Amino acid sequence: MKSPIIATAVQQPCHLDRQSNLDFSIEKIHQAAAAKADLVVLPELHLGPYFCQNEDYNHFALAQPIPGPATETLSAVAKKLGIVIVSTIFEERAPGLYHNTAVVFDKDGRIAGKYRKMHIPDDPGFYEKYYFTPGDLGFTPIETSIGKLGVQVCWDQWYPEGARLMALAGADILIYPTAIGWDPNDTPEEHQRQLNAWITVQRAHAVANGIPVISCNRIGFEQAPDQEAGVGINFWGNSFIAGPQGEILDNADESEVKVLTAALDPARSKRIRQIWPFLRDRRIEAFGDLTRRFID
Repeated sequence: MKSPIIATAVQQPCHLDRQSNLDFSIEKIHQAAAAKADLVVLPELHLGPYFCQNEDYNHFALAQPIPGPATETLSAVAKKLGIVIVSTIFEERAPGLYHNTAVVFDKDGRIAGKYRKMHIPDDPGFYEKYYFTPGDLGFTPIETSIGKLGVQVCWDQWYPEGARLMALAGADILIYPTAIGWDPNDTPEEHQRQLNAWITVQRAHAVANGIPVISCNRIGFEQAPDQEAGVGINFWGNSFIAGPQGEILDNADESEVKVLTAALDPARSKRIRQIWPFLRDRRIEAFGDLTRRFID
């Protein structure tokens, strides 16, 4: 891993048309590059509104291949600015086969690798199983010129197993592009509990694995497309960059547009792993039941 790297995350609204959202993201990538950033992370499915609030086959028209128009544009931006970009795209792999896919562009503009979202939710307002096939690329870090990036997507962030497997495979940073928000019908107290849980579980991934975490969420209210889908989702922002002890290095509130920035030093991660040797003390011979759905 380059030492240190300047990592950024773009917290932005994504409620406009594809070109407007892409232009906004690119503007913020330029802003990150002007601040000498090595890495910029964009929110989950930042090219458009969150279309999974209902089940509508017309939304499949939003998908595109990889490589495709969006990746060609972002590839050119990465090369021009000499910056690593993490984007997520509604991937059309084949007719009838679609994924929620993170794409990593290296500083020379090439696609360094992909990660297809593994855990697919199916909840009111988040009907992702209708659109996305679970990923088949595993929990494999993506090798770049600045280090190995352990990229996962949104719902994956709740699972310690994915974070651990990325760390065991050599990830230098855990990265979670995200689209998560509140149901406006819930109480303010419930909103706060959900937000606290979301932040806590990801900071715990940093602590348990001794490496930084970048969590990048969208912001803004997005109206439900029909009454059956509910009121809509208020995306709660609160993006953050945490260090290897879970310490918050930079964060945003629930509504601000912001390019979060932090210097991440691999020497610090190494030192934290030496004083908290969780990898050394894992009782791997006793963990076989983790591959079972449930222990009856």
